[in-house]
Amino acid sequence: MELARPRPSRRRFLQGTALAAVPYALLPGPRSGTQVPAPDHHGAEWQPASTANYTTANRPTSHPVEQVIIHVTQTAFTKTLSVFQNPAKQVSAHYVVRSADGHIAQCVREADIAWHAGDWEHNTRSIGIEHEGWVDRPYYFTDALYEESAGLTAAICARYGIPKDRQHIIGHYEVPGTDHTDPGPHWDWSRYIRLVNSA
Repeated sequence: MELARPRPSRRRFLQGTALAAVPYALLPGPRSGTQVPAPDHHGAEWQPASTANYTTANRPTSHPVEQVIIHVTQTAFTKTLSVFQNPAKQVSAHYVVRSADGHIAQCVREADIAWHAGDWEHNTRSIGIEHEGWVDRPYYFTDALYEESAGLTAAICARYGIPKDRQHIIGHYEVPGTDHTDPGPHWDWSRYIRLVNSA
């Protein structure tokens, strides 16, 4: 049978607690004036993806940016952001557009390579834009979603000299080897390209 050990005094316990806290107290806090860099697109909200879900790069110096790839999330806006923030998911896109009001969240810097196309070559040379909705529910493709997304795509095309046409603004289903169908048969490509060109 083991004898009971003497309990430390309250004073010794408090001293030990204070010593354990010292390293944390000595850590520097955030520097005053430190800010998160602004999103690449004016008006977008910065909602960073986990660094485990994209590749850091220096585009367009390291890789040319030649396409915009249009996606549909197949889930809700907030769920998409949480998936991109989960390091186990191994997926991301540069932007997510909300259905109800066209609000844009940026999750990956345009200079970096988001993992959205399912094809490394296409990932390295494209910007991925996810749109909240489902391919078989066209009511998610609101006027606000089309207009804000088209403005985003037009700005991306202007930044990188990408032609505003269907050869350079493509759907996920057009990436070779993909099994995805988004943005699906209800996405109005004629309207979208017209809006991109008039933005």
